[in-house]
Amino acid sequence: MEQLFTNVLLKFREIKAEIRDPESLLLKTAELLKSEIPHYDWVGFYLLDPQNSMLILGPYKGAPTDHTHIPVGKGICGQVAASGHPMIIQDVTRQDNYLACSLDVQSEIVVPIFKSGLFVAEIDIDSHAFAPFTIADENLLEAIAKQLSEIF
Repeated sequence: MEQLFTNVLLKFREIKAEIRDPESLLLKTAELLKSEIPHYDWVGFYLLDPQNSMLILGPYKGAPTDHTHIPVGKGICGQVAASGHPMIIQDVTRQDNYLACSLDVQSEIVVPIFKSGLFVAEIDIDSHAFAPFTIADENLLEAIAKQLSEIF
């Protein structure tokens, strides 16, 4: 898995070097992560609307979701926005504050994106597998998040 993540990060850097449009870069990043990493079944970005303290669904790859607007603090995504800390949820059925996107989702990882020390967006990944996420997933997504912060 380590080699896979290294290769994905290299491919991401190539994409980032070629694409200047922020929305296109986020979409291509979601496509890359979903297509390259077997346990990533839904990959998307939520962007902070600071005026309304709301997360707005940005580019994503995977099944459509009804969760296009999430209040900060609500669900896993909202909790990450409120705390500024990544979250790995290996079993979503054990979470009281979970917003179910699909009956197929068993696990979720959410990693914040910061610009000048302020939360601006996050990477949200759902998996249909039980407990697939490791610290290696978090490290990969944090490296990508750090590089994406430049577009906000």
